[in-house]
Order: sequence, then structure tokens, then C-alpha cells
Amino acid sequence: MKIITAIIKPFKLDDVRQALGEIGVQGLTVSEVKGFGRQKGHTELYRGAEYVVDFLPKVKLEIAIDDDILDQAIEAITSSANTGKIGDGKIFITPLEQVVRIRTGESGPEAL
Repeated sequence: MKIITAIIKPFKLDDVRQALGEIGVQGLTVSEVKGFGRQKGHTELYRGAEYVVDFLPKVKLEIAIDDDILDQAIEAITSSANTGKIGDGKIFITPLEQVVRIRTGESGPEAL
């Protein structure tokens, strides 16, 4: 089992969720976050004054997934979140040792 953590542009969330649903992903956690990568923010003009926005709004997805569909999930996120412009985001994969469903006590892949 793995945990996929994906940081994407907010307007791509529905596309990514739909693509993951099509491959059988049943659940995910979404958080609104701010950050920056290579783009280092950008400059905006507000009431005639120019200012730098260091942290850009992003969406963080966390998905616990079975190893069987890991590659499909990565492809689904990559293809649906891609705009071809800087700041599209990143995907991080980390091992997941154990999962327990609180309601039933199931553990392992059955709990996903």
C-alpha cells in the first residue's frame, strides 16, 4: 500500500477527482494549502501598488491506495492536472505500513 500526496492547481481538482474515480479510487482527502516551487510566486498590481505574492494557492490531495493501481493513479493525476505551464504541481509516493477502518476494525488493503 502507498500514500499518494499530490499538490495541484485548485481549478484542476474536479478533473483529477473524476480521473481517479474512473480507475476505481474510492476516497481521497483534500486540503487547501499555499506554497511555491520554481515559480517563486508572482507580482500583482492592487490599487496602483505592485506587490509580490510569495505563496500561491494550491490543493493537496492525499490518497491511500493499493499497489495494484498505483501506476494508473499516477497517470490519472499527471494527465488530468497537466496544463503544460509552470506550477502544475508535484506527486509524492510514500509507503503505507498499516490501515485500519475504525467502524469495522478491518485492516490492510481491505480497509481501503
